[in-house]
Amino acid sequence: MSRLLVAGAGGMLGRDLLAALRDRPGGSVTAAGRADLDITDPEAVREAVAGHDVVLNAAAWTDVDAAESREPDATAVNGTAVAHLARACAATGARLVHVSTDYVFPGDATEPYPEDAPTGPVNAYGRGKLVGERAVARLLPERGYVVRTAWLYGTHGRNFVTTVLRLADERDRLDVVDDQRGQPTWSRRLAERLVALADAALAGDAAPGVYHGTASGETTWYGLARAVFALRGLDPDRVRPVTGDRFPRPAPRPRYSVLAHGRWAAAKLPPPTHWHADLTAFIDRLPGTPPSPSAARS
Repeated sequence: MSRLLVAGAGGMLGRDLLAALRDRPGGSVTAAGRADLDITDPEAVREAVAGHDVVLNAAAWTDVDAAESREPDATAVNGTAVAHLARACAATGARLVHVSTDYVFPGDATEPYPEDAPTGPVNAYGRGKLVGERAVARLLPERGYVVRTAWLYGTHGRNFVTTVLRLADERDRLDVVDDQRGQPTWSRRLAERLVALADAALAGDAAPGVYHGTASGETTWYGLARAVFALRGLDPDRVRPVTGDRFPRPAPRPRYSVLAHGRWAAAKLPPPTHWHADLTAFIDRLPGTPPSPSAARS
């Protein structure tokens, strides 16, 4: 009987983690949302981790732009608090599966970043997340797992895909950035992969360290918006490409955020699914979406 603790259980990814764990046999799950567990409180973290075999950490400061003006606050959640979790896991023998980000990379690559590529964040959010990654590696070298993800979307929170769907009903045309490349990743699919990694870790099949938890393939925000329109049965030509300087933000964004997935096979886990297939499955489940050809045949 494995005992799992989900930190950040009230967020978009956390809620999908709970759904992925709901039918998992042979274990118990403790859901800890923000009101249940302040991960910046080391004593509260120690008490919460006690009695668990695996901690899945989906708790995070997610406001990238606000982190530029509040870097100490963001790093307290994304960095220092992760060290609290790692220390607590080290003290009890638990494994930690911690979610990180593509923003630890500078975004100047021309091919997918492998897991061991040199880091170099270009904004405060990425710097704070890198503090968390390093804490896991330093404090939990034998039982710590860092899973970087990117361009996350899902049912339970604000994200690019649901924003595009809302704006499609409000505007005739959308201008969308076409000079940043990444991997749109469905939070439900990431949750399933995190659970599979946790099980592989418990079975001794997954070595500790860094994994990349994005979908496969790549596109731009413009390409993603066009795909959303098309899958929703709307005219994708209503979406127009623009460069990122049209939408200046407090936090600089990496231009290239495509991640490689080499470590999944070594853990005896299947490779990630393609972003467009996952987006299709997500859109097909939304109310008001015309059935896709594949859905009509199933």
